[in-house]
Amino acid sequence: MLTELFLQNFKSWRHIERMRLAPITGLFGTNSSGKTSILQLLLMLKQTVQSPDRMQVLDFGGDDRDLVELGSFRDVVHGHVPSSMLNWGLRWVAPKQISIADVSSKSQIALRSSNVMFECRVKGSEQSSQVTVDEMAYSLGNTRFSMRETQPGEYRLEVDPEKRYKLKRNPGRVWPLPPPVKCYGFPDQVRAYHQNAGFLSDLELAFEQLFASIFYLGPLRDYPRRQYVWGGGRPDDMGRKGEKVIDAILSSRDRSENFKLAKKKKKATLEECIAHWLKELKLIEEFDVNPVAKRGNLYQVEVRRQATSHPVLITDVGFGISQILPVLALCYYVPEGSTVVLEQPEIHLHPSVQSGLADVFIDVIKTRSIQIILESHSEHLLRRLQRRIAEGALNSDDCSLYFCDVANGESLLRPLDLDLFGNITNWPKDFFGDELGEMAAMTEARIRRLSELQP
Repeated sequence: MLTELFLQNFKSWRHIERMRLAPITGLFGTNSSGKTSILQLLLMLKQTVQSPDRMQVLDFGGDDRDLVELGSFRDVVHGHVPSSMLNWGLRWVAPKQISIADVSSKSQIALRSSNVMFECRVKGSEQSSQVTVDEMAYSLGNTRFSMRETQPGEYRLEVDPEKRYKLKRNPGRVWPLPPPVKCYGFPDQVRAYHQNAGFLSDLELAFEQLFASIFYLGPLRDYPRRQYVWGGGRPDDMGRKGEKVIDAILSSRDRSENFKLAKKKKKATLEECIAHWLKELKLIEEFDVNPVAKRGNLYQVEVRRQATSHPVLITDVGFGISQILPVLALCYYVPEGSTVVLEQPEIHLHPSVQSGLADVFIDVIKTRSIQIILESHSEHLLRRLQRRIAEGALNSDDCSLYFCDVANGESLLRPLDLDLFGNITNWPKDFFGDELGEMAAMTEARIRRLSELQP
């Protein structure tokens, strides 16, 4: 699970010194205040990991299949100065401890920890679109392993300045090292030049596993269809627009998969998890995915609005059901311990359903150890999180909330301080608009209109 992020010079963010990431992390704030940019950093790194190009430092995207399309380094660096440095860091807890053997005694462990940190600083160029790594580093526990550019194209390995661990070099000439692989990988020469550097692959693998466990759903989701075609494949997620949700449901059914659901004593199928929450949120009474014919690959999604209603296709009910469907499915479909990144999960939903989404998120962080990172404009979702903290159903430490704002062309991140009773003790002015101001203006207008109507 991601536990911390810091950032310098990314888009509208000049600086984020330390952003604590919790099981539920919520970003709120005004439009164009930088909320989505924080999510885009994670998505850019995920698609960099997935890129087949080992020489590409960062994958900014470029086609419709990418998670995010950011243009070029000039577009993403703060101030659009291509010679500037872009710097970021992530801290996370790996699913398993990473161990480093003592070179002097293979039976002894020199270092062991599940707390991992990665830092990277990259730079652009005024003359070309090339991006290079200035420095990258991993920390395992309190021990740091880094690569730093000493002159163009040449790098030096620096290991633990406090000498808690030392690399043993093989005999031979001390050749300079080539650049890192992408932005996070040590070149093969590091392992070839040293007897005990094999563990660096474990750090790189931990980074790749971290981003393999991050799943994303965007704010603009597909329209429902009268029929769906399933070819038998198993998608990794719901797709950026939720377009693979029926494929995921059918695949999960075909594999007889079951998932933890807090309000059921036994594990439930993915369809049962979805149906439970659609009913709990008072959207529909029943939900089914049925084949059009006994033998074929065409399917229809049928819902029953009330127990006494006739089943109808999902296209014939409110639009909100098709919009929440990928959110619910993704939270249960992904492997336990995953991180789910959501943009405006509340879009097209009634306020009461927006509130209920908070309960969905609380359920999956507790039963499936899922981490939720969301960007939202929903006051109702936030209020339900506050209520659950006050009721003791959610620990305030399991929730990290932020308000994003803009001043002098720079995004600012303000942590919202939650107490044990769900109160936000540093509530920003006009957080969700000026409600009191609106009521006062309406009252003044009413008085004025009444005076005008009087003879």
